[in-house]
Amino acid sequence: MRKIFFIVVITPMIVFSQQTKEVLFLGNSYTYVNDLPNMVKQIALSFGDSLNYDQNTPGGATLQMHSTNTQTLSKISQKQWDNVVIQCQSQEPSFSPNQVMNDVYPYAQILIDSIESNSLCTEPIFFMTWGRKYGDQQNCQFYPPICTYNGMQQRLRQSYIQMSFNHNSSCTPVGMAWKESIKQDSTLNLYSSDNSHPSLEGSYLSACTFYASIFKNSPIGTTYIPNGMDTTTATFLQTIASNTVLDSLSVWNIFNADFTYQQTFNSVVSFTNLSSNYESLLWDFGDGQTSTDENPQNAYFNSGDYDVTLYTYTNNSCLVDSVTISINVFINLSVEEQNNNRNLINITDLLGRKTQFKKNSLLFYLFDNGQVEKKIITE
Repeated sequence: MRKIFFIVVITPMIVFSQQTKEVLFLGNSYTYVNDLPNMVKQIALSFGDSLNYDQNTPGGATLQMHSTNTQTLSKISQKQWDNVVIQCQSQEPSFSPNQVMNDVYPYAQILIDSIESNSLCTEPIFFMTWGRKYGDQQNCQFYPPICTYNGMQQRLRQSYIQMSFNHNSSCTPVGMAWKESIKQDSTLNLYSSDNSHPSLEGSYLSACTFYASIFKNSPIGTTYIPNGMDTTTATFLQTIASNTVLDSLSVWNIFNADFTYQQTFNSVVSFTNLSSNYESLLWDFGDGQTSTDENPQNAYFNSGDYDVTLYTYTNNSCLVDSVTISINVFINLSVEEQNNNRNLINITDLLGRKTQFKKNSLLFYLFDNGQVEKKIITE
């Protein structure tokens, strides 16, 4: 019999390509101040990407107001958007869970329904805003948790993430990028004089966070820096945004394909799906075998290079994302191995799924000494 040894070298393949996104921003002055959408556009252009956008951002607008606003509804139906950004009024998602459930979630549902009615291919993005510098002093007496910045930010985080997962939508974690910036350098003021709206630096950090979320690329190194901002500050904010988004894509429910692997002692490679916000998936193991299992196994029987690709699909399969890892497999064959003192670990079918013994079926028999036998038993 043959004893099979695997040496697997795995290197991620990163492919950069220009992207064009059609995005509608729905919000209020937090989006309007400093022209946040245009900042995102300029960052994208600096990397060769394109952002075509429209917006409806009247001051103080709540989700309830947007749900019946004729301009909002008209803009949603204007074209097939890649993304529609939904930003609540700055305070409303931070209120008590019961109040948010009654006063915010129903109107988020109306907007999501309008977006889906226009196109199932559009991915909504909830814009997680930031807590006010000294908390919500207007409503502190009614709900003490929001009396401080940290308390208000925590409630905003909870509500926006809840809405994102409720609607299988993405979240842009702007508020968490702000929190990290304040933690690392509290002297950099992200607020304007009212301690609520963003300063130029606050809007730039928000724009960098949006670029990372929409394009899933790092904003670090963008040549777009607003007038009046120095390079050191800009680089700091770019880095905060990049790390906040790209290190935690699944936390923010951003549609993304990702996986890891582990080579088992019986020479079979096990794959673990780490993708987020997807509806279905397909594995291509690079050797002619495929699988739709969440966490499949695959055995390679010849030396060579294999590109393992995971495809994920969402929004009625309109959106596709993929990640490819290149595997170099070297198989050393030895005829000295004997069959005695070996135990059967499991049996798998052609797709790498565990199964039971079946007559007249091509199956893979995996043993604890590293052997893999491919055979059909007809009797």
